[in-house]
Amino acid sequence: MRPITFGVIVGNRGFFPDSLVRDGRRQLLDVLTALEFPCVALEPTDTQFGAVETFADARKCAELFARHRGSIDGIIVTLPNFGDEKGIAETVKSAGLDVPILIHAEPDDLGRLTLDHRRDSFCGKISVCNNLHQAGIPYSLSQRHTVGVATDAFRRELAHFATVCRVVRGLKRVRLGAVGARTGAFNTVRYSEKILEAHGISVETIDLSEVLGQVDKLSDADQVVQEKLRSLGQYVPVADMPPSALVKMARFASVLERWAADLDLQGTAIQCWTALQEYFGIVPCAAMSMMSEQLQPSACEVDVTGALGMYVLQLACESPSALLDWNNNYGDDPDKCIVFHCSNLPRSFFEEPRMDFNQIIGGVLGKERSWGTICGKIRKGPATFCRLSTDDRRGCIRGYVGQGEFTNDPLDSFGGVGVLAVGGLQQLLQFICLHGYEHHVATCFSHVAPAVHEALVRYRGWDIHFHQ
Repeated sequence: MRPITFGVIVGNRGFFPDSLVRDGRRQLLDVLTALEFPCVALEPTDTQFGAVETFADARKCAELFARHRGSIDGIIVTLPNFGDEKGIAETVKSAGLDVPILIHAEPDDLGRLTLDHRRDSFCGKISVCNNLHQAGIPYSLSQRHTVGVATDAFRRELAHFATVCRVVRGLKRVRLGAVGARTGAFNTVRYSEKILEAHGISVETIDLSEVLGQVDKLSDADQVVQEKLRSLGQYVPVADMPPSALVKMARFASVLERWAADLDLQGTAIQCWTALQEYFGIVPCAAMSMMSEQLQPSACEVDVTGALGMYVLQLACESPSALLDWNNNYGDDPDKCIVFHCSNLPRSFFEEPRMDFNQIIGGVLGKERSWGTICGKIRKGPATFCRLSTDDRRGCIRGYVGQGEFTNDPLDSFGGVGVLAVGGLQQLLQFICLHGYEHHVATCFSHVAPAVHEALVRYRGWDIHFHQ
């Protein structure tokens, strides 16, 4: 992923000392450079101190931002002093970038409240927010009303804001692929293509028979199949896999990845229960796991909105995501549960992944038709979970997001399985059931729930519950 680029607006009001603006601009740009965030900002040769105060300054800054429309992912408004709220609002309105905006105010020094040193940024920030609110422009705030640019707290604010910007940027144009029809019994994964399309999310469909027809045209000896076969062998241990099943997986993966690349898809959802096993003789889990590991999230059971949740988490944490079932209680612990899939989890989720057969399907169709799952215990680490759905009655996208921990608690099971600890889990499960959410949930190895919630609610307008 390319780095987040910020447009910088330095506010100024002439009644306050010039040195505050000059030094404040330099300090902010130094911090952004040190953190390797590219930025676009007025130079001191463009306006006084490279700041925005007058309408002419606002126009210059807006024109600069417009020239970099394709690269600016977020705007930072910094107030070394009170700032001119009208000039800042005019800049944002005229630039028309439709990106997240962070409003920052530098704190005053309690011992330097004289006319030569006072900032009044505390007050100016309120005025800037008031003007943006009047214009209907969404914006973000730091956790503390004022925070010094040179502090670790501000660096954490930048990391959070950059995550918000990544999610918003990634959701401006999303293309997902649905492979095959929803399995008849799985009403839980129904969704509205039209609602998704209204939010800029397109769904490309392909019948499973078309995929298998293309697979059938490939020879085991074709170069693309042999290359994929080598990749599968290097991905996870495959010692227990029959060679014939591995070759089938290589052919299927080759067709799936080519289709996704040809249509520029950001994620896929695949019919996996049980037509592929009956008519082709494998489960597609390994191919899907590899795609998710390569940051092309792939969800099972044609759960398109599940794949969307995976994609959102991937944007936020910049690492692979997975789709899991809220599956079992963990003994009598009210704040722990077992999460599970058969599985297609990316290998980075596991302590020691291996390729094996699907024990559930194998019990019905036979082991010989059920090879291809990625199995193991989910490793210990931080977790964020997210579920997105379309609500046809209200015509919106809704969902929930929260955080927890994958634990190393003992567990004897099969498939891809782990223990997830979530504070207030029983209340969360009540919420899920009372609001009719699916049993699938997207997860990732990071704590990014606050940024995901802010991006989806403030800048996308989705109805997202934050479990805290």
